[in-house]
Amino acid sequence: MTNNRIRILGTRGVPAAHGGFETFAEHLAPYLAERGWQVTVYCQEDGAGPVFEDAWRSVRRVRMPVATTGAAGTIVFDWKSTVHAAGEKGLVLTLGYNTAVFCALYRLRGLKNVINMDGVEWRRQKWGAVAKTWFWLNDWAGCWLGNHLVADHPEIKKHLATRVAAGKITMIPYGSDRVDAADAGLIAPYGLEPGAYVILIARAEPENSILEVVQAWSRKPRGCKLLVLGKYDPGHAYQRAVKAAASDEVIFPGAVYDKAVVQALRFHSRFYVHGHQVGGTNPSLVEALGAGNAVLAHDNLYNRWVAGDGGVYFSGEDGCSQQIEVLLGDPGQLAQLQAASRARHAAEFTWDKILGDYEKLLLGWV
Repeated sequence: MTNNRIRILGTRGVPAAHGGFETFAEHLAPYLAERGWQVTVYCQEDGAGPVFEDAWRSVRRVRMPVATTGAAGTIVFDWKSTVHAAGEKGLVLTLGYNTAVFCALYRLRGLKNVINMDGVEWRRQKWGAVAKTWFWLNDWAGCWLGNHLVADHPEIKKHLATRVAAGKITMIPYGSDRVDAADAGLIAPYGLEPGAYVILIARAEPENSILEVVQAWSRKPRGCKLLVLGKYDPGHAYQRAVKAAASDEVIFPGAVYDKAVVQALRFHSRFYVHGHQVGGTNPSLVEALGAGNAVLAHDNLYNRWVAGDGGVYFSGEDGCSQQIEVLLGDPGQLAQLQAASRARHAAEFTWDKILGDYEKLLLGWV
């Protein structure tokens, strides 16, 4: 047992209601608290008012109201959290580098700061020139200002090693729960039956290959549904194009936030499609491995390392169509891929392994 202090910044808070970092913090914070750490997580609240505190699963939550919305609100929250954290003692764990320039305050106060550098955000197609410049500058700032860096993928570690010494970087990927069962009744409202559909879960952006996948699926009758989760705005040109390309075998139920429902939809699918072209260890892909999904993934170094033998890979619409046909027609190969996904998850992505690796790293900096 230990009596070390740590403050976790960079998420919207715990329990998770948003992205992968929130889910990670939801697991890490109680894990450390159970081992005697004094853990603080900063949480963003909508609206105005004073900062207040409460406790969740033996974790101290510092809850900061922010009246500003959108990306600007996130920057305001990050600044207020950084100022507050810099006024206390103990180690800082920063999740993401999007406002890493603020971490200069920790250096001025003599506080140790470990930064999970996430993906190479400035390479994403969705950002304009101003946003890409901001992320690029903060990528460098995080490398310089962090006392130690965490890369969530070997390729991210290679990227960071072009900027700082490799010894300053530890590679620890993302984790997920193993899912061995899920309530089939939760998929019935979507008109689905177990094994009679394939699932894709991703933000509707060009870099996630959704248009290519939908076009490939819609080339011919498949005798199987493609379920595409996510928010689709008719005013958004790319998202409109995706829906226009879809055959009647493609279903768009919108964004689904209920964890149990998403878990059931993933678990009962025939296989999982992952079109992400950039990034490190993507949480959705790791969760697919944890659910024992066979994976059809875009062919790049990021996805190949994560899915390994649990996946088959495509490039472009033609390649995707060919792989869809093979997977839908070969139950034996699907079974082999499912077993390989289970093995890959057990080897690299269990929460016990990930959280243990984090604590070992953090203990070296308190």
